[in-house]
Amino acid sequence: MTKIISSYKTIASPGRGILAIDESNATCGKRLASIGLDNTETNRQGLVPLPGSNNESWCQGLDGLASRSTEYYKQGARFAKWRTVVSIPCGPSALAVKEAAWGLARYAAISQDNGLVPIVEPEILLDGDHPIERTLEVAEKVWSEVFFYLAENNVVLEGILLKPSMASPETIAKYTLTMLKRRVPPAVPGIMFLSGGQSEVEATLNLNAMNQAPNPWHVSFSYARALQNTVLKTWQGRPENTEAAQKSLLVRAKANSLAQLGKYSAEGESEEAKKGMFVKGYTY
Repeated sequence: MTKIISSYKTIASPGRGILAIDESNATCGKRLASIGLDNTETNRQGLVPLPGSNNESWCQGLDGLASRSTEYYKQGARFAKWRTVVSIPCGPSALAVKEAAWGLARYAAISQDNGLVPIVEPEILLDGDHPIERTLEVAEKVWSEVFFYLAENNVVLEGILLKPSMASPETIAKYTLTMLKRRVPPAVPGIMFLSGGQSEVEATLNLNAMNQAPNPWHVSFSYARALQNTVLKTWQGRPENTEAAQKSLLVRAKANSLAQLGKYSAEGESEEAKKGMFVKGYTY
């Protein structure tokens, strides 16, 4: 466990977050298609239909995870991530919530047993026309179940990172911090938010808003689209654009580093960075 704690401290420290280049091949294909490039890899397995639910999904992959984790550790991996989703318009059903929470907990226990820091990602999808209060209600239920089953599986909370979705782009500080304080134990060292289709600027502003006062956890980012979008548009697969794309990535990384410290300002941001990326019914 000492090794696990030393691993998470490399991320859960001031100004640091995660560039989440961990998409499925299907999602990578969407990223590349946006700039006119092909994705020829075979899609990985991941979210599949959950029998007996309200047309919901569950994340498979626990079979053989222990042996795979052992090999990944030998190859130098120190972190793992498991993402599963909960859909509010579909219910969510008690079955889907329990399956999501149990799967995340089993994965976390297996990861820690093999020396890896588990990044636990229960994503509440943004789809639907429900009010923010409903989002808060569902998120609290899901997070409560997740931490119940983490305890049932003897997961050491000091050795995980949580990657949740934000409650609402418009009221991030009020609602998301309310959820965190109600459901996430202070023993969890880091909460690394996903961007969930917000524009690059929105995701950074909302992270900045959550860091205007001290938190019991390291509140930071684990962004994919919100770090990659402008970079991909700048690069466009052309070698002559590589340096400009690298500079674009550094701009976004610096912005989110400042947001983690609560010191970000959107002054001077490009129009591209302000464009929203939410896609209704987005699948990974």
